Amino acid sequence: MKTYNNVTYMTHPLIKHKISRLRDKNTGTNEFRKLVEEIAMLEGFEALKDLPLEDVEIETPLETCMTPMIAGRKLAIVPILRAGLGMVEGILSLVPSAKIGHIGLYRDEETFEPHEYYCKLPSPIEERTIVVCDPMLATGGSAIDAITMIKKHGGKNIKFMCIIAAPEGVKKLSEAHPDIQIYVGNLDRCLNENAYICPGLGDAGDRIFGTK
Repeated sequence: MKTYNNVTYMTHPLIKHKISRLRDKNTGTNEFRKLVEEIAMLEGFEALKDLPLEDVEIETPLETCMTPMIAGRKLAIVPILRAGLGMVEGILSLVPSAKIGHIGLYRDEETFEPHEYYCKLPSPIEERTIVVCDPMLATGGSAIDAITMIKKHGGKNIKFMCIIAAPEGVKKLSEAHPDIQIYVGNLDRCLNENAYICPGLGDAGDRIFGTK
C-alpha cells in the first residue's frame, strides 16, 4: 500500500492488545465500551503531542514562576455519530476543557454512501484544533464528508482518529484531505462486499451501545 505522509499508524503494545480484545466476539458491551475509551486516550496522547504551548505565570508553594500551558482556544472534539461518541471520554480525560461538537451521518445500505442529518460545532471553530473521531475508517466516505463539512464552517487545523481502518478508507481520506493528520490504531486487510472492515470487529456502534 502507498505510504501517506499525513497518516500515523499506532505501534504501542497497549493499543495493539486492547484492539485485539475489541475484536473478540465474546467481549461484552461494558468491556468493549471501556476499551474504546482507553484506546482513544492512548491515541489522543500521540495525536495531541503538537498542541501549542505558552508560558504563564503561576505561584507554587515556594515561589512565582513561568510555566507552559496549552495556548489558544480550547480543543474541539467532534465525534461522527453514533459510534464516534464512544471515543469522546478518552480524549476528554486528556483535555477536560475541550469543547464537543457532533456530526450525524448515516450510510445508505445499498450504495454505502454517507448522508448528513446533523451538524453542530463549537464556535469559533476556525480558531480551534479539531479532533474528528470514529472507531472505523471503512470506505472513507463518512470521514471525508464530515471533514468537508467542518471546513465549510471554517475549521482548519483538523485531525482524524480511528481505531481500525481499511486500506481503501485510508487511501480515499488521505487523497481527499491531504492537509489533515490521520491517526490509525490498526490497518486491517480489506473491505468485504458489504463494506465492512476485515478482520474488523463488527459494527462498532452496535457493540458500544449494546444494540447488536
